Amino acid sequence: MQIGRVVLHQRLVQPYPLVLYIALNIDVALIQWPLKSSSCSLLSLSHMANKHTIILMQTSQNKATRTFMDYGSISQAMDGICGLYERKLRELNPAIRNISYDIGDLYNFIDGLADMSALVYDHSIQAYLPYDRQWIKQRTLRHLQKLAH
Repeated sequence: MQIGRVVLHQRLVQPYPLVLYIALNIDVALIQWPLKSSSCSLLSLSHMANKHTIILMQTSQNKATRTFMDYGSISQAMDGICGLYERKLRELNPAIRNISYDIGDLYNFIDGLADMSALVYDHSIQAYLPYDRQWIKQRTLRHLQKLAH
């Protein structure tokens, strides 16, 4: 997981930046063009098997709390979201060693954020597709169900 750096293929998003930014309610200033990183030129073969996922979130109404998390797959992104919630629980309950929660608690955490959305790379169209908070909640449930079996 990388936090603090978006790696997008310049050719994929640059022709459509206004649509992308409007759909996700993020500032154009978050991603600077042209991207200068050499990792932007080609996606690795490992991303061909998985769907590279960027989670965009804003923890409060203050725009300064906007951030993103970069994952190699949807599954890793759902793990990352669960990990965020678990860290928050540990922070709020430092004396409790074993903390448990159910899916409703996780949903409340997600709903309590000012904003959360996902960008998932679709290899067939060579672009990132945006998904909303409801999709993220559905995917976290499916992910946790897979882990339980």
